Amino acid sequence: MTDTLAAQIRHTIDTKTKPLGALGRIETLAEQIALLQGTVAPVMTECTLTIMAGDHGIAHSGVSAFPQVVTGQMVLNFLADGAAANVFAKVNNVALQVVDTGVAGDRIDHPKLIDRRIAPGTANFLEGPAMTAEQAQQALDNGAALASAAKGQALAFGEMGIANTATAAALAHKLTGLPLADLVGRGTGLDDAGLNHKMTILTQAVARTGDLTPAQAMVEYGGFEIVTMAGAMLQTARENRVGIVDGFIATSAALLASKLEPESRRAMVFAHKSHESGHRAVLGYMEADPLLELDMRLGEGTGALLAWPLLKAACAMMTDMASFESAGVTNRDD
Repeated sequence: MTDTLAAQIRHTIDTKTKPLGALGRIETLAEQIALLQGTVAPVMTECTLTIMAGDHGIAHSGVSAFPQVVTGQMVLNFLADGAAANVFAKVNNVALQVVDTGVAGDRIDHPKLIDRRIAPGTANFLEGPAMTAEQAQQALDNGAALASAAKGQALAFGEMGIANTATAAALAHKLTGLPLADLVGRGTGLDDAGLNHKMTILTQAVARTGDLTPAQAMVEYGGFEIVTMAGAMLQTARENRVGIVDGFIATSAALLASKLEPESRRAMVFAHKSHESGHRAVLGYMEADPLLELDMRLGEGTGALLAWPLLKAACAMMTDMASFESAGVTNRDD
């Protein structure tokens, strides 16, 4: 990106018919997208949400309030257009696709489901690595292919997987060094006893290994849906498209992607700050400033879908809003 183009983008924003900086975060968002697309007239008209579903062996250690069977049941709910993500996608005219990255149990047979199943859930990382290096690479490759095939200037990512907050917490701890206590939350609604048990299990699990590279961390503690999502985010950045990052699980995938390829960070727009404490810790580590704060903690890409209209508005401001010169309005410097 040349300094000349960056200056042109900034000039375009600053000479719109408004006081300098008056549109706040919309201006910085517009600048990010324009820099990514390499133009003073960025386009943002189409988005696809990909929901990655996968199960986690750590669920067998009792770290979730819901049984593992719920993952597959929710996949069917997505496919039947019954979830919050379906509703938000429809109202925002966003295409939605669902991917089985490794749901436990028998394969789900449904014409709308994208099958990228690596195994029926990861292994329990309390006892050993969650996956093999080969499985991790396959997940990254699957994610990259999914991103390349998805339509839109922006791609949003959501997830479904019982116990995935436990996985995200362990993975983020290994990638950042942040205290585990700052990353472990109630997930889908654990009571105090459940939260204490989750903390005890994860403390034992992360003590199983020492310092790890990002590639080692994803093998030891990653979820299939998280690693697949990271692969998709990496490819999204390579194609100079925006990756809209949802909540705690998606942000752990974004963290992994940024550790594997730091350049991918420039393409990430963080949608919202969730109610999950670990999300706030990882956002702080990544110096990310989410667009929204709505006390949400559902996942599924719901926060990303609610942020999508802001991306469209930011680009429309760049292309459709008059400048002082074109509108014949006197600027304060005139």
